[in-house]
Amino acid sequence: MLVDSHCHLDFDDFAPERDVVIARAKARGVGAMLTIGTKLSAFDGVRAIAESHENIFCSVGVHPHEAESGGVSDPEVLIALTKHPKVVALGETGLDYYYEHSPKESQQTSFRAHIAAARATGLPLVIHTRNADSDMARILDEEMNLGAFTGVLHCFSSTAELARTALDLGLFISFSGIITFKNAEEVRRVADDVPMERLLVETDAPYLAPVPHRGKRNEPGFVIHTAEKLAEVKGVPVDQLWRQTTNNFFTVFSKAVRPASSNES
Repeated sequence: MLVDSHCHLDFDDFAPERDVVIARAKARGVGAMLTIGTKLSAFDGVRAIAESHENIFCSVGVHPHEAESGGVSDPEVLIALTKHPKVVALGETGLDYYYEHSPKESQQTSFRAHIAAARATGLPLVIHTRNADSDMARILDEEMNLGAFTGVLHCFSSTAELARTALDLGLFISFSGIITFKNAEEVRRVADDVPMERLLVETDAPYLAPVPHRGKRNEPGFVIHTAEKLAEVKGVPVDQLWRQTTNNFFTVFSKAVRPASSNES
């Protein structure tokens, strides 16, 4: 089986055919999915999707875009919502200075609250970072010195330097359909340097559909194309990449229970 480690199944893009999309992914070998929380006001819907499917898990958190209007400063708010058995991660959280929909200070405050919640619960962080490498590296290093936590830099498209910082701190790195794009040679070079035991794959659906579906609505079943490209970059058989990234998922998201319908190999 393959795992889509980051998708947004609660988004309106999937509303007309959500169950069909989920079934289609399963038919293509995608045995588990992590649907991501982006704002607390929408969390009930995210959790409901995970509750309705054995092979779907969820996270709780506030995207940096939402940090000004809906960010958190008290980690206890997040900690209380992680007690549900299907909540296996905190986030999506982090820093986005490309759009800067929220002030940098609000983003950083909310990010640090998520880290504190991760440290308190032992759950991993799902980390979004864009055009914020310096502050991201600094905050990760500062917070790790306060106490260990784990997590994933999702949809990685940053520099090799940030990747090395994350790896040195024990974090995982996830690659999306971007790795299939013609102009993504730098991302492929970073992926080539990431150890196999630290790799994850994702769609970030409904965004960033991989080649050959680029320009269309993305969906979890398309993660197979990202996995194929990542296997090519790493120079390993596709089935090995599937097994490794799936096992990595259940390592970092250790609260997630591997679906009974799948077998580890």
